Amino acid sequence: MADELKRRLVHASGSGLVALYLLADYLEAGLTWDRFRLLMVVLAAGTLALEFVRLRVGLDWWIYEKLTREYEQEKIAGYGLYMISMTVVVLLFDPRIALPAMLMLSLGDPISGAVSENSLNRVKGPKVLVTMFVVSALLAVPFLREYPLAVVAAALGATVADGITHEIRGYIVDDNLTIPIYAGALAWLAVEVVPF
Repeated sequence: MADELKRRLVHASGSGLVALYLLADYLEAGLTWDRFRLLMVVLAAGTLALEFVRLRVGLDWWIYEKLTREYEQEKIAGYGLYMISMTVVVLLFDPRIALPAMLMLSLGDPISGAVSENSLNRVKGPKVLVTMFVVSALLAVPFLREYPLAVVAAALGATVADGITHEIRGYIVDDNLTIPIYAGALAWLAVEVVPF
């Protein structure tokens, strides 16, 4: 339980990246969206380098024991997928779509995890689904308030990614990879294809 709480706190710390961009933008500190994109690429590359060293060289720091799950011992850990997906949405979308998608992963996922029964069901229970949808919608509103359909679409994307286990050729796709991508893609479709 203590390790799970630590994982959730580390998960939530990713919202600091969104806060960094928003604060720098507000203070006109020179962190443009292009520079933020570059920062995310550098962070993702660093994360992947750490994962390469952990998996191929055998780096065995104590923090890996505390913050990775048993099933992540032989494959890329959730934090690596987390950084990849956040970087993908930052590269593909503008801030009004990418930032809430990032928050849905960093804050929405640990909140929905806190109400989850930790079962291995293909579809999570109604309480988890509703929690993820509501939290995601609330996170999207400040960024997409002019596009209510996009708020709903982003929240739906995050909820589907979090609440339904996706499997490709026997491989379970981690929601750290899918939450921001689904949320961002559906929000973008709602803004660009059905703008009203």
